Amino acid sequence: MNQQQNDLPEPGPVQTAVAVPSTTGIEVKSIDWVPLTDRTGRPTSLFPLWFMSNANLTTLATGMVGVAMGADFLVSLLAIVLGVCVGTVFTAFHSAQGPQLGLPQMIQSRAQFGYRGVAIVCLVVVASIVGFNIFNQLLAGQVLTATTGLDAGSWWYVLITALALTLAIVGYHWIHRVQKWLTWLFLATFGVFSVVAIFALPLTPADFSGDFDGPAFLVQFAAAAAYALGWAPYVSDYSRYLPPQTSPRKALFYTASGVIVGAGWLMVLGAFVASLFADSDPVEAITAAADAILPGAGAVLLWSALPALITVITINIYAASIELITVADSFRPVRPTRATRIVACTVIGVGGLLGAAFSTGEFLDSFGSFLVVLLYVLVPWTSVNLVDYYFVRRGHYAVAEMFRPHGIYGAWGWRGITAYAIGIVAMIPFVVTTWFTGPIAQAIGGIDIALFVGLAASAVAYILLARGLDLGAERRLAREEAEAAGVRSVSFGDGRR
Repeated sequence: MNQQQNDLPEPGPVQTAVAVPSTTGIEVKSIDWVPLTDRTGRPTSLFPLWFMSNANLTTLATGMVGVAMGADFLVSLLAIVLGVCVGTVFTAFHSAQGPQLGLPQMIQSRAQFGYRGVAIVCLVVVASIVGFNIFNQLLAGQVLTATTGLDAGSWWYVLITALALTLAIVGYHWIHRVQKWLTWLFLATFGVFSVVAIFALPLTPADFSGDFDGPAFLVQFAAAAAYALGWAPYVSDYSRYLPPQTSPRKALFYTASGVIVGAGWLMVLGAFVASLFADSDPVEAITAAADAILPGAGAVLLWSALPALITVITINIYAASIELITVADSFRPVRPTRATRIVACTVIGVGGLLGAAFSTGEFLDSFGSFLVVLLYVLVPWTSVNLVDYYFVRRGHYAVAEMFRPHGIYGAWGWRGITAYAIGIVAMIPFVVTTWFTGPIAQAIGGIDIALFVGLAASAVAYILLARGLDLGAERRLAREEAEAAGVRSVSFGDGRR
């Protein structure tokens, strides 16, 4: 089978980059389709990737939010477990799309939002990713200051960004490798610490009182759900190089288990150390807990946590660069070369650096509010995308048409955009934030159910609006593309092999 047989029908400028089926050099591909010659790996690689993406101090900080608001450990534990599981469900189902289509997540979203319309969601995602990286930078800078005794200020952010940016530029395959190696380091350090801490630092009976604090529970639940859901807009970016024969169930399982174990563990640990050391920030709390077990162990634990913070910044830079290229390509065709990737990664990396350098305010207060707002803006998108993939089109997409400004998906996907807007509007009366509480949320005692309202509203709206789609013509194009690519045995998205 030669290269021409593996390429999809020529869709325009974005498909003109030369494929480099190498797993050792600097990655070339960004928004373009991954041909079969480049498809390597197993779905098991998704577990260490997503485990380490969540096993870091930023995740630990997320687990401290409920206790900081007055909830006891037991209530926080319940909110964390439920929130992580809810958010992960959506993230994992997005991950299963990657091997089937060989596309970045937001390029696939052109089917719902249109060639140019998807830029709306991409800009929201870029803003959220840069926001995450600002918080990641702040924590990493605190770690370096605490462990070295040098208050280098913004120079720490320059060093952190340089390391993270280098790995992001090298790209997909090296990111997977590094996350696998770091999994063993993390288990050897935080794994041992977590087990010892349970016995050496017991909580008081008051931490298990079970006195239900509604507002604190809901904020912790929303923060945990938003954190797990926050990967959804780019989770398939990290599975798109897997062979199309990859079982969707396996891709879903290894992604979900990685997120649940990594995020659940670190958030619970965050609630644990917050219960022990009230009013401490994440770095202070984890240091105090480790030093209470063995004097001097806090610095060692922080050093072991630093690589994970750097690589999660990498994960975000890599994904946001694809979003940024997608935005640019939505209005002017972009040739997805290696240089394009490097420039986009650099812009995102510098954005996070500047945000950290000029940031002010209390970390936990800002981070908790950021996560709640992130949940609100991402929920309608994930609802539209998953409903379209699994229920409307059932995984059958004309991939080449996603690279044509005036193809069958159109420039502006009014159905997806309308359903997204309906979800946002429907949530407003139910939202609970530090700046605004919706009237219905006030009437029911400050209970935040906006997540479920947004999911349902966008899903129902999109299903109704999608009834006018000509799916027959689209599936014929999808079959023709599959045959041209030499993948006749693959039925995109339906899991049958």
